[in-house]
Amino acid sequence: MSAPLDLLERPSIEVAPLLLGAVLHGRGVSMRITEVEAYLGELDPGSHAFRGRTRRNAVMYGPPGHLYVYFTYGMHTCANVVCSPEGTATAVLLRAGEIVDGADLARERRTTTRSDADLARGPARLTVALGIALSDDGDDLSSGPITLEPAGRPAPEVATGPRTGVSGAGGTDAYPWRFWIPGDPTVSPYKKHSPKRRTPAVR
Repeated sequence: MSAPLDLLERPSIEVAPLLLGAVLHGRGVSMRITEVEAYLGELDPGSHAFRGRTRRNAVMYGPPGHLYVYFTYGMHTCANVVCSPEGTATAVLLRAGEIVDGADLARERRTTTRSDADLARGPARLTVALGIALSDDGDDLSSGPITLEPAGRPAPEVATGPRTGVSGAGGTDAYPWRFWIPGDPTVSPYKKHSPKRRTPAVR
């Protein structure tokens, strides 16, 4: 079952809370979404599209309902749901979820996990558990291999706050665009961005 286009044609800050409770199906594993973050394109200093279109963020400018997948810190893959009409770059980062089917396979992919609650607890763990790779960038969520099943009803309670690990103005309380299901054990801990300290050059 695919996500209805009219839902994803809205800006990401409207779509994000509606994705809580939706189920993402990917390569033998299904996950109920419990935590997301919205990014509002060129209006958002925390967004990859803040400075306009590039080769890296081109999928964000395409039609809604596709995956925007990117590599970060040279080692992690993160996945986003593209929102808004084509030409407007907004997206929802998938931050965490509960594995509801295929837990054995998720455990095989996430060999270092200590509990099932940690299998997809964080955006990098999530992509590993579902087998999402950089090559999935641009894939249509209605036809797979990764598909999105809308939540049957809105989450009964939604918490909001600043986005985690975002630098500069985009990580402040002015952008409370992180949404999660309060009390859910799979939600990742909030981490404020900490600038890396540069090691003084030896002279």
